[in-house]
Amino acid sequence: MTGTARGTQRARQSTRAKTGRPARLDRDMIARAAFEIGLDRVTMKAVADHLGVSVPGLYHHVEGREDLMQLAAEYSASRIRLPENHGQTWPEWLLEWSRVSYHAFLSQPELLVQSMRGSLSVDRMVIHVDAVIGFLMQHGFTPIEARDAYTLVSRCAIGAAISEIRQSESGRGVLADYHRVLSTRAPDELPSLRRLVAEMQDDGPTLEEQICTVLVGVAVRRGDPWRPILDLARPAPKAAEFDDLHH
Repeated sequence: MTGTARGTQRARQSTRAKTGRPARLDRDMIARAAFEIGLDRVTMKAVADHLGVSVPGLYHHVEGREDLMQLAAEYSASRIRLPENHGQTWPEWLLEWSRVSYHAFLSQPELLVQSMRGSLSVDRMVIHVDAVIGFLMQHGFTPIEARDAYTLVSRCAIGAAISEIRQSESGRGVLADYHRVLSTRAPDELPSLRRLVAEMQDDGPTLEEQICTVLVGVAVRRGDPWRPILDLARPAPKAAEFDDLHH
């Protein structure tokens, strides 16, 4: 065999080696690839191309797109970094966590979809839960109190993200919708709503105002001072400040 023929044969073998199922490909690699692509752009082909494998080869590790999306969402959720403990109070820490969680869902709406479907297994989230419970226990919470506070704040942040995404997709806010509806009704209809609209200046409480309301309730139940929490309901930092908390 000539040198040219041997070179051609090696090139063909190299090409074949790049397709199918790589010996070291695993679900963690696939999850990371999907995360790097972005949950809103994930497809079997996109992930296969990103990894340099064939789509049939990918099926050796995932059952299909639904399994792939769940895997990607779990990986993405596990990459949300908890706020660092730098001596802040527990309300300050939980408010910071709510902001991180909120911006993570806003930046990847598909993560929110998978969360609502119950696709995020507890396996990847236990480290987060353990860290949160541990932090709050250091501030005098019982494990159950810590769980409840974490759950309430997280659910509030998710609700705020849903509202923001819905408003962004519709291109209008709640106040605009109220005005639109009232314009089609007789002047004597919906009097309470008309009074509300006359006083509304925005579409509702900010994330900080919502979270602080929850935190005040937690503080009252625990017998902790709650008035200082009201001072935390200030405008949120820019979203860019959260970029390095989810990577």
